[in-house]
Amino acid sequence: MKKEKAKVPFYKGLFFQIMVAIIAGILVGYAFPDIGLALKPLGDGFVKLIKMIIAPLVFSVVVVGIAKVGNIKTVGRIGGKTLLYFEIVTTLALIIGMVVANLMNPGQGMNVDPSTLTTDAVEEKTQGSELPSEAEFLMSIIPDSAVGAFTTNSMLQVLLISCLFGFALVHVGGRTSETILDLLEKVNEVLFKIMDYIMKLTAIATFGAMAFAVSQYGMGTLLSFGKLFIAMTIACLAFIVVLAIITRVFLGLNLWKVIVYIREEIMLAFATGSSEAVMPQLMDKLEDAGCNRAVVGLVIPTGYSFNLDGASIYLSLALVFLAQAVGIDLSLMDQLMILGVLLLTSKGMAGIPGSAFVALSATAAATGSIPVAAVALMLAPDRFMGNYRTTVNIIGYAVATFVIARWERLLDIKRAKDVLAGRIKIEPVSMTPKASSNDLPLKNFK
Repeated sequence: MKKEKAKVPFYKGLFFQIMVAIIAGILVGYAFPDIGLALKPLGDGFVKLIKMIIAPLVFSVVVVGIAKVGNIKTVGRIGGKTLLYFEIVTTLALIIGMVVANLMNPGQGMNVDPSTLTTDAVEEKTQGSELPSEAEFLMSIIPDSAVGAFTTNSMLQVLLISCLFGFALVHVGGRTSETILDLLEKVNEVLFKIMDYIMKLTAIATFGAMAFAVSQYGMGTLLSFGKLFIAMTIACLAFIVVLAIITRVFLGLNLWKVIVYIREEIMLAFATGSSEAVMPQLMDKLEDAGCNRAVVGLVIPTGYSFNLDGASIYLSLALVFLAQAVGIDLSLMDQLMILGVLLLTSKGMAGIPGSAFVALSATAAATGSIPVAAVALMLAPDRFMGNYRTTVNIIGYAVATFVIARWERLLDIKRAKDVLAGRIKIEPVSMTPKASSNDLPLKNFK
């Protein structure tokens, strides 16, 4: 278990440093756009450093978690409940995005002629990628080689290998399992130490990412698409209210306290536009807050492919916006058809270049209600919309982990309440091996 940290001045806290870096990045990007563009490698390099350790970290966390549970049926049940929860919540997110777009009409009055638009820029953004079919998606989960899953950083492939390894470890049992488990826990310790080194660059990376974003797209983009950004803000807030109700009803927890607890991860994801940049820290914090290690290890990586709440809001909102912008009046049946297609296209986006544009284009083409060329209108605001998506995604991952852990009775609810209330203060990143307070005893290792 982690040691309680001594109280430090607010200006030395990571949250304060990230906020200062965001403000400084916006000012530099606005006043000195050439400098802001040159700062792009700061944010990109930081995200690459994080991605570098995600696959081995997920592997070790999932394997150790499964071994601690010691019951394959329990792990399978966790996976099934996780996918069910994701399907329900992302459907709610799609509906909220569509409802807000209809109420606010963010594209009304733009009167864009779709014949003046071209798909060239969208194709360049997506690198010609297409959404996989159901069979292709399932086959893509199986890696060509075990090593290949780690080199490509494919979360679902790494998760598959991790689960198989964990199941085998439980079945083998005995001294062999104990030795491998002990080794993996030591590897975990080393990985989190590497994470500690990388996190020291957080403020610099945040500054560079924000400076580049503002320099590349400018404040003019925010003004010209102001109504769309306001609609997206309202839709995200409405969805967060839904999450707050879920958190209160099913967990007896306060969502605001959860948000405050993971505020550094939320702001870092917002600044970099990458939810992967905070995966290790988020997993660490949720385990510290009383969630069982197996639940954290299964829910978070799976969520990065199936629980894209922010992306779901964006897709439904954007498609109605595009229809309004080009003067197309969508009937109720048209919108229900779009919603039905989005239920499929929104699940196959992870790991695809320009995934949001691929999903938008695929949905527009499948329904025939909106010209595919209209998707090009989203090129300008998409970078800032990406900040919205990642922010909501992070909150969604945290709530999902708490819900599934509680559902499986693998949540130490007292510890969760104490940590969220600040009665137990945790160091920002774990540098010591954890004996989580809610780990179940090892089974089959005698």
